[in-house]
Amino acid sequence: MEKRNYKGYLPLILLFVAIRIILNLFALPHYGFQRDEMLHLALGDHLAWGFKEVPPFIAFISRLSTTLFGSSVAAARVFTTLCSALIILLTGLLTVEFGGKRFAITLACLSLIFSPAFLASGYLLQPVVFDQLWWLLSAYLLVKYFNTNQDKYLYYLGVAIGLGMMTKYTMAFFTAALIIGILLTAQRTIFAKKGIWIAVGISIIIFLPNIIWQLTHHLPLAMHMRKLRSSQLDYIKPGDFVAQQLMINGAALWLWLGGLIYLLFFHRMRQYRFLAYAYLFTLVLFLELNGKIYYLFGAYPMLFAAGAFGFERLLKSKGLVWRTALVLFFVVPNLVFFPLSLPVFPIKTALPVFDFIANKLNVKFPFKWEDQKMHPTTQDYGDMFGWDELGLKVAQAYQSLTPEQQKQTIIFANNYGEAGAVHHYGKLYNLPDVYSLNSSFALWAPENIDAKYLVYVDESNGANVEEMLRNGRIGSAKKTGEIDNPLAREKGTTVYILSDLKPGLNAGYRKELLQTRLE
Repeated sequence: MEKRNYKGYLPLILLFVAIRIILNLFALPHYGFQRDEMLHLALGDHLAWGFKEVPPFIAFISRLSTTLFGSSVAAARVFTTLCSALIILLTGLLTVEFGGKRFAITLACLSLIFSPAFLASGYLLQPVVFDQLWWLLSAYLLVKYFNTNQDKYLYYLGVAIGLGMMTKYTMAFFTAALIIGILLTAQRTIFAKKGIWIAVGISIIIFLPNIIWQLTHHLPLAMHMRKLRSSQLDYIKPGDFVAQQLMINGAALWLWLGGLIYLLFFHRMRQYRFLAYAYLFTLVLFLELNGKIYYLFGAYPMLFAAGAFGFERLLKSKGLVWRTALVLFFVVPNLVFFPLSLPVFPIKTALPVFDFIANKLNVKFPFKWEDQKMHPTTQDYGDMFGWDELGLKVAQAYQSLTPEQQKQTIIFANNYGEAGAVHHYGKLYNLPDVYSLNSSFALWAPENIDAKYLVYVDESNGANVEEMLRNGRIGSAKKTGEIDNPLAREKGTTVYILSDLKPGLNAGYRKELLQTRLE
């Protein structure tokens, strides 16, 4: 059994942790909330043990963030910044566990810091970055256990997997992959140890509240995955998924590929070979399931650490010049993608860079949105524009009504992004809470539309309102505003005041509400 001494390396690792935090600080307040962030903030205002699209961890983080830091864009991203820093810390520690020294730590941490994938996914208030943390922590704890044979690391592993399952269900796939990887290696004897089964019990206990919630709410996860597959995942081709995995880390591709090869074929890493098998199995699983590009991100830091250790051994007889050149090779080319991954520049400065990346470097996939069309920004950036504008225009529509009319008015939005924006920005204008039948908003929607007026946010640029007029569900509609930001994904979303509501509107609403809740 091998025990590693971190004392000599911890200051260096913490330096890289500080760099990651500083980079995030520059990006925290820029461009506005991203669509999913506002959903997660709304979940934080409706705490429960589960939701339609995610487990409850992100909701608790959102509530804690709002309570401690307030409701600004920067405040919402404090915990994700700290999580990104922990990922760098664990990557450095895992490199040491493999046997790496200062050069390996520097190579692994700097390459990860400037990887486009981890820059882009490491600052938004989303489950993704926490999911990456639990994956990496699980790998680290297993390596730590095999290096020390101390059961406490298995108990910590149980906590990590349990919290991972409460964060994002992709943790189940990585856990299965780790089990298969271990079964394929000499480390399979771990399953004869009492400690591993205690760890299983710990993870189940932590995850049990969400299991109960799913069972008592008609397994909404299953329906969510079916809808996601038909609306998004079916458009993802296996060849595109593999190509994207080869591009997402930029020049650091050669580092993590080196780590995969080193884990698979070098005797020195035989004790940790299960990590390579876990990566390959997870890759195949997501290929089969048409997984999104970011589903696999959590598996890369462990490969970065292994690759850095491998290159350190390869260059052990080389001097400072060779080692510096290798670090620059893995890091400098990725600086081209820096503004694409992290919003540190004003959008007017960033747009020419995006155009250069797409048309001169011919790297187009970051600009291909879920609608399979090319756009001038990434989808994440497109999802950060127009929300404050929407909140203001809904407020203007509501405030144009008399006080008596306002008492008989409901605000309704088609999708969770619009509902999240009105929920968040509506607090600034003392608006009543918004309702929607999309996503988890359906869980707390009213049983009936008991109102005379509807401030209606139409994602279809008026098409839904026209249909309601044709079907006789409303008597009249007045358009009061429209999102006109050309970079906003919601460009064309319109705000209406609907009046003379007919019984058919409530009947249709009730039918859709019941169906949505059963899903």
